[in-house]
Amino acid sequence: MKENPSQSLPGIPVLLALLLIAAGCGYVFLASAAAGPGAITVVAVLAGLLAVVCLFGLYMVEPNQAAVLSLFGKYVGTVKDNGLRWNNPLYAKRKVSQRVRNFESGKLKVNELDGSPIEIAAVIVWQVVDSAEAVYNVDDYETFVHIQSESALRAMATSYPYDQHEDGQLSLRSHANEISQHLKEELQERLADAGVTVSDARISHLAYAPEIAQAMLQRQQANAVIAARTRIVAGAVGMVEMALAELQKNGVVQLDEERKAQMVSNLLVVLCGERGTQPIVNTGSLY
Repeated sequence: MKENPSQSLPGIPVLLALLLIAAGCGYVFLASAAAGPGAITVVAVLAGLLAVVCLFGLYMVEPNQAAVLSLFGKYVGTVKDNGLRWNNPLYAKRKVSQRVRNFESGKLKVNELDGSPIEIAAVIVWQVVDSAEAVYNVDDYETFVHIQSESALRAMATSYPYDQHEDGQLSLRSHANEISQHLKEELQERLADAGVTVSDARISHLAYAPEIAQAMLQRQQANAVIAARTRIVAGAVGMVEMALAELQKNGVVQLDEERKAQMVSNLLVVLCGERGTQPIVNTGSLY
């Protein structure tokens, strides 16, 4: 089922014409009734009734709105001309908004790729682009959009971990743009049959479930401490190597292996310690 544009008549001229016809039929009916009933009276009554019936063919189409027309269950076409319009009064008319709409899904509790329970929600921006598909391919396109959006969000959340554990790995928290694009494509594929296009889809809420939030926070803190200490140790080792190389290069002092080991130990303690060191000044000889 694809959208088929349909023609319609301007409503205001048709309305004025029908009112004039109805007024003329009323005048003829009164005049003929005073002179005596006859064929003219019958014609005037029938014409007046026909004009009244034709008034039911008038309908309003607002900007960014479409009117889907059907005759006894058969799709006739879609009218998108704005303002007061007129078509066959026997046509059934169903109006479909083609404005851009958005909604925020409820907070869903799902298990991410690693199996940890998380809470996730998303904001979906969508628009009806084919009114015929929206009306005839699904029972209720608005409900269809909401249910399929939650289903796509669940499927996407189970495909990625919450945090990035390896370099180059996509995660829900660290790759917002890639995750949003995946969610948008997933939604577009599910909603294509309903004549709906998805303009944007982004995660609006992301957190660990309350029952594991404290444990996950401790793990994140531990990972941060490990990463920081790793960088500190790597930098300290480089500084020690540079210090030994410069001392040997300039011939400032000659150290045996035992003294080198002691110097390395002292420098690492100074550079890697969390507190300020208390130096001991040696006033004696080297040995």
